Amino acid sequence: MAIPDFQTLMLPLLELLKDRTVIKLSEMVDIMSDKYNLTKEERNEWLPSKVQKTMYNRVAWAKQYLKNSDLIESPEKGSFKITQKGLDILKEHPNRIDLRFLKNLDKGFSNKEVENTELHIEENKTPEELIESAQSLYFESLQKELLSKLKLVDPVRFERIVIDLMEKMNYGIGSMTQLSHDGGIDGIIDEDELGLEKIYLQAKRYTDNKVNEREMQNFVGALGCKPAKKGVFITTSYFSEKAEAAAKASSLGGKVIKLINGEELTKLMIKHCVGIQVKKLIEIKKLDEDYFNDEEI
Repeated sequence: MAIPDFQTLMLPLLELLKDRTVIKLSEMVDIMSDKYNLTKEERNEWLPSKVQKTMYNRVAWAKQYLKNSDLIESPEKGSFKITQKGLDILKEHPNRIDLRFLKNLDKGFSNKEVENTELHIEENKTPEELIESAQSLYFESLQKELLSKLKLVDPVRFERIVIDLMEKMNYGIGSMTQLSHDGGIDGIIDEDELGLEKIYLQAKRYTDNKVNEREMQNFVGALGCKPAKKGVFITTSYFSEKAEAAAKASSLGGKVIKLINGEELTKLMIKHCVGIQVKKLIEIKKLDEDYFNDEEI
């Protein structure tokens, strides 16, 4: 069974508290997970941000909306019980409690009037899920825009961009090789000030073509003539299966080659702000429960 959305959880949570027991949020999550027969994978599924587990987040928001409408209360931090108002609602035997129900309830409508009231509820996603969904869409759009831009830049400029990225990732100080004598190497990263440890770079700015086996073999061969053991091959496109196999085979000779395709490249550039500007920072604020604690610290 799929993880229920937070609105679906509202009525079961209220019914869970109908005998006036005090239950902790973590217990609510476990009980609801059992009720909906969630698998181990579903119980351990995380939000994209990895900040909270999905089920915990949805139970927490279902609880919060019930609390906001005074159907449940918190006698102590992290614990909850039903209110008289919540008990009165359950006596009406509602088929479902959701945001529309609660909004009408807060406006003073009776349960029977709810069905005749037109209120548009966006989605069955928690606020965090809505924020992360929007962020994901924006990120994907930025990736596509960035990749399109990269495919249009001059190949030499692309090599410089690759070196800038490696430097921003704190791998060391980079330099470009001479254009006509690079021997299959486009750039070199000195991992230490004396240049004793080096990373050799190959950068291919392709619009559509995949990096093929021959190009990878040329890079592997160029590395074989160098003392370095590390190589990074970056492209705006993808690598053919044979190219990937050739890179993997190089490890048998003591060389390590990291392959970065266009999708991975844009993710790294966005993460390390290479060719990217921060437009706006948004603060997400939450209630500080400890501030309202009467206990002296």
